[in-house]
Amino acid sequence: MAEKKDLATEGMKDRVKGAAKQAEGRIRSTVGSASGDSGEDLKGKAQEFKGKVQEKFGRAEQNAESDPGDDEE
Repeated sequence: MAEKKDLATEGMKDRVKGAAKQAEGRIRSTVGSASGDSGEDLKGKAQEFKGKVQEKFGRAEQNAESDPGDDEE
């Protein structure tokens, strides 16, 4: 039988990665604004948005898990 994916664990990983992308995006955007580089500012904002989406996806994965930690059917 194929191993069932633990959505709660995968969700937590996505939430952490999403939060990291958001932080990196904020830094990139701030540096771009401070240096007058509008391209870098936009890239940072886009990265921050991707992080928010990934974090919300992780939350959804965690909420979809009916019995977290139970890998057996």
